[in-house]
Amino acid sequence: MNFDALKTYMDSLDTDVVPGMDLAVRQEHEPVFRHYTGYRDREKGLKMDGTEQYWIFSATKVFTVTAGMQCIERGLFGLDDPVGRYLPAYNLMSVNDGGHIRSFRQSMTIRHLFTMTAGFNYDINSPSIQKAKLYSRNKADTRTMIDALAEEPLDFVPGTRYQYSLCHDVLAAVIEEASGMKFSQYLKKNLFEPLGIARTGFSGEDLSCFAQQYTYDDRLKKSVVRPEGNDNWYRLTENYESGGAGLYSTVDDYMLLADALACGGIGKSGARILKPESIRLMTTPQLSDEIRKRDFINHFGPTYTYGLGVRVNAYEGSSSPIGEFGWDGAACAYALMDPVNHLSAYLGMHVRSFGYGYDVIHHRIKDLIYEGLGA
Repeated sequence: MNFDALKTYMDSLDTDVVPGMDLAVRQEHEPVFRHYTGYRDREKGLKMDGTEQYWIFSATKVFTVTAGMQCIERGLFGLDDPVGRYLPAYNLMSVNDGGHIRSFRQSMTIRHLFTMTAGFNYDINSPSIQKAKLYSRNKADTRTMIDALAEEPLDFVPGTRYQYSLCHDVLAAVIEEASGMKFSQYLKKNLFEPLGIARTGFSGEDLSCFAQQYTYDDRLKKSVVRPEGNDNWYRLTENYESGGAGLYSTVDDYMLLADALACGGIGKSGARILKPESIRLMTTPQLSDEIRKRDFINHFGPTYTYGLGVRVNAYEGSSSPIGEFGWDGAACAYALMDPVNHLSAYLGMHVRSFGYGYDVIHHRIKDLIYEGLGA
């Protein structure tokens, strides 16, 4: 096992483009690699030290679908239950059919939420959402906002397409209703506390601990400080807890989840968060071949498809084995869980709108992890 090439690659990245990054790799619960490089705040000359908090954006989804799989294990809901059984506002939905708004007969199911096939989009400025924010004076809770979203027509009939969207935000509201707990409380009781996750949440953050957010400027060919600062625009109101993109976390905290999922559902603490068969179900491809080829446009490469809320390596031809899974985030976070080798990795970054990070850096880091593992 030799990760020198991985370390060299991370150190080689231009801090004008990638201000800083922090990568952790574990196998069988034990750390095998950890390296951070660059700056948490380049303009202030503050170096990365491994304790940074980040808005993890869509890397939140792995927490949400793990919580959802727990609910299925516990009989709180089933994959093919109609969403309207838990959120009555979703019993009467409409769809935009070529500009004509019409009702439809098929039920939207929990499976559709997990698999991004429910018909939603990612328009967080839709009229229903803006109205709910206005009427609540920016204080509406998760359930109120998700009920408001039901007023929007779907882009397609559930089950007929894949589209990256607010599906996991709706799933978080279903978890609230089925469990009788606020989503943050559910995560705290069932994931954070059992695994020892201590610096992850939706609000109450001390921004002095955050890595400065940047946006990649294609014209300047460098990353620039976001004028909005360390914002998270998916936090729709003060009380909204986005299951799709709402969490902040640290590399150490996220690794506790990734490690547990890579090791059959048991964390370093000894706590079991999921059964192995639930993880196998989570990583079972869910998209038809037609939908995968037409709609699943992703940064991960042609060997990947989509399971229950995670990318899944399903075909030969990748440096990682079939069954490796994970997701990423809008500031270039990258999570990898490999149940074959009981291997997990998490990359913390803080650059938005950075296609090169997904298309090149994530792939190179994954390849170098596996090269180092076999050295």
